[in-house]
Amino acid sequence: MADQLLEQVRDVVDGQIDFQGQKLAEILATALLSVVGAISFFVGFFLQDIALALKVGLGGTALTFLAIIPPWPFFNQHPVKWLPVGGASVPSSHQNIVVDEKILAGR
Repeated sequence: MADQLLEQVRDVVDGQIDFQGQKLAEILATALLSVVGAISFFVGFFLQDIALALKVGLGGTALTFLAIIPPWPFFNQHPVKWLPVGGASVPSSHQNIVVDEKILAGR
């Protein structure tokens, strides 16, 4: 029981995200920070309050931080299938190599 709980905590802390998750995180960060910056500017401009504009900007940046930095599960929907340790289990003579959509026999 304790080992399962420790393994779950380790998975959460480990922070695994895949390549598509990294791209999604970058797009989300850019979009959220752009929206927050625009809202902050307009709030400060129309209310003529620089302190409020800074507070809105910092609050939005903090929310963006919370949305992007933790390794949420939706950032790891397409995990990479790595080769096993020590090489492939299939002998190299049975592997096919594809170059420019032409299949070459294993070498």
